[in-house]
Amino acid sequence: MSLEERIRAGIEARKSELIGTLCRLLRQPSVSAQGLGVDECAAVLRDIMAAHGIAARVMPTAGHPVVYGEYQVPGAHTIMLLYGHYDVQPPEPYEAWVSPPFEPTIRDGRIYARGAGDNKGQLITHVLAVKLLADLGLMPKVNLKFIFEGEEESLSPSLPAFLREHAELLRADVFYAADGPRHPSGRPVVFFGVRGVVGVELVARGANRDLHSGEFGGPVPNPAWTLVELLSTMRFPDGRVTIEGFYDRVVPPTAYERELLARIPFDAEEVKRDLGITAFAGPPDLSWYEQLMFQPTLTISGMASGYTGPGVKGVLPSEAVVRLEARLVADQDPDDIFAKIARHVRRYAPEVEVRLLSRSAPSKTSPELPVSRAIVAAIGDAFGVEPVVKPVLGASAPSYLFSQTLGLPVIWATYANYDEHNHAPNENITIDSFLTGIYASALVFARVAALDPAELRVPATG
Repeated sequence: MSLEERIRAGIEARKSELIGTLCRLLRQPSVSAQGLGVDECAAVLRDIMAAHGIAARVMPTAGHPVVYGEYQVPGAHTIMLLYGHYDVQPPEPYEAWVSPPFEPTIRDGRIYARGAGDNKGQLITHVLAVKLLADLGLMPKVNLKFIFEGEEESLSPSLPAFLREHAELLRADVFYAADGPRHPSGRPVVFFGVRGVVGVELVARGANRDLHSGEFGGPVPNPAWTLVELLSTMRFPDGRVTIEGFYDRVVPPTAYERELLARIPFDAEEVKRDLGITAFAGPPDLSWYEQLMFQPTLTISGMASGYTGPGVKGVLPSEAVVRLEARLVADQDPDDIFAKIARHVRRYAPEVEVRLLSRSAPSKTSPELPVSRAIVAAIGDAFGVEPVVKPVLGASAPSYLFSQTLGLPVIWATYANYDEHNHAPNENITIDSFLTGIYASALVFARVAALDPAELRVPATG
């Protein structure tokens, strides 16, 4: 039998055992936002890793702990850093679950539990692949390091300091993680970057209390109008942002990245039907994916002022609040963008307060690197179909911490089924997705091990 056939046969022979290990991890709650069971889950994960031949330990942070592990192969010179998060989203509303969120249940070929897809069911595939390969005598010559954090669902507040403090311990040649759902077509997704984000709150104030709109409306300033007029100065009718310097450091896609964009399945009319819209927004000369991956955006994500309850209330509000979210692309800096937004506000509405709510830097690794191509090929072989390759994901993740702090090429793949319902009731992973994920991790290890180490030590970012 070929190496691939032996791995698949090994997975099939251990199927019940592999599912049982995942269910053990899923039974332990680990809701970082609520502090529910996180420390206990770290200990469970450490014990599972140790039972699978990985030298593992729980390491403290300023918040929830990191589970760190190492698996060393004699004669190996390449190091992979494998990332995942063992914390999960709050399971509420409990009544919407068919079966309890922390009692993993198998129905119709799926494992239902909070964390089944996001991210316990995907991170554990790396661990299970190690023991499988070792038992079969097929472990490739690659050293593995594991970093599983407990705060990703809470925006990873302790991870930056942890990476800086332990940079030498985490030294590696490439970062790899499995997280997220596959494409709606069922094809896996491989992506090499994420957009950054800057969350901003603007607060305008008028009188020291809400007033009767008939008796005071007109001569007394209305903070809601202050914000509306301010917002109107921030963009052109075609959606381009007018804030000075907003696009200064935007890097356009390379020719190869444009080629990748053209390969991504996209049915414009079906997307419109699904979303219930008749037309797309944004500059008409930019495609859907070019806007999502290579253009920054400025979005109004929330507004509050006055009275919007039942009936009528003639009120002149004393305060108005709007929340903005800027999504950033390589090589933009979130602090620089926040400063430019604040400068714009000072120019057009100096009385408005500007608050920074959140920040995360963008990250992008070149999809043309030898290791990038090797992992794309491995994922395609594992799932039996060409993956959807996205140079950048529209969402945000802690990728930049590993690319900037550790200087690593950062590559992600998605193992879970498209309808995994992550962050929602009845989260699940299909058994086939879970088992194929183990196979995928094993092939990724083998393909990275086959690369000349010199090929891994080239500039990682695009």
